[in-house]
Amino acid sequence: MRLTARWEPGDAGADVMVALHARRSAASIAAWREAYPRAPLVVVLTGTDLYRDIASDAAAQRSLQLADTLVVLNELGARSLPAALQARCRVVLQSCTARQVLPKSTRQLRAVAVGHLREEKDPATLFAAVRMLASVQAAARAAAADGAARADGPPRPAGIRIDHIGRALDSELGKQAQALAAEHPATYRWLGGLTHEQARRRIQAAHVLVHPSRMEGGAHVVIEALRSGTPVLASRIDGNVGLLGADYSGYFEPGDAPGLARLVQQLRQDPDMLGHLRQQAALRAQRFEPAAEAGALRAVIDPLLAAAYAPARP
Repeated sequence: MRLTARWEPGDAGADVMVALHARRSAASIAAWREAYPRAPLVVVLTGTDLYRDIASDAAAQRSLQLADTLVVLNELGARSLPAALQARCRVVLQSCTARQVLPKSTRQLRAVAVGHLREEKDPATLFAAVRMLASVQAAARAAAADGAARADGPPRPAGIRIDHIGRALDSELGKQAQALAAEHPATYRWLGGLTHEQARRRIQAAHVLVHPSRMEGGAHVVIEALRSGTPVLASRIDGNVGLLGADYSGYFEPGDAPGLARLVQQLRQDPDMLGHLRQQAALRAQRFEPAAEAGALRAVIDPLLAAAYAPARP
């Protein structure tokens, strides 16, 4: 197997090409098909392919036509393809290693959001939810102080903290994240870009991952959360539902900041709801084992190789 950013005629030959991204790999896909008209070609479709580019980008559309097999990374991905191409589509769920489930603090709810700051990840919805949660926490602290002054016992404070991991690919969003962290330091921290291992450890330590994206092909961070025993609050888009399942309980509508804030508050206030989400996450995590991904890839590639290179019949 050889990995390359771009394949051109004259490069070392191979039995099959697996191209990631219909638009970005379009030149390599076209060159491979011209050089090897009958050799197998698999195109793996990302979120921007499925939910943006194939509707209008000619290069991405041509990649779909040239492919022998199309692979989507969530169970609902095929329905975004043109009807004539859906029969060529296969689902391969990505995988990652499992992490030990860690005990969590009962003092506060720790949430983490992981994704570089860009419009597709919809950090604006997260920012708005943070402001709502900060307002709730401020009211709870005021009520607690008043209760203590009256010696009748304070109510339980909201106790919610959200860490946000990701580089500012959009500088304006970076400025907004920085300002929000300064405005509400008790509720929100923007940690910027961390290493993959650092991000995984924070996911592992959190009570919940918050994933408000507007466009996803099958977010690996969601899979990493499930494989760490960390449930997810996710926007109800195909790329998330196709990983978590239609019956999952942790959805909010795309762009619905009040809905996201309500879910976070409910998880803090209702341990049973958090436990239910953990159970659902644990059951779903089994689908993302490395052996399952390897088997799904073999099921895509082996028949193509057998058909293309079978000995000719006399």
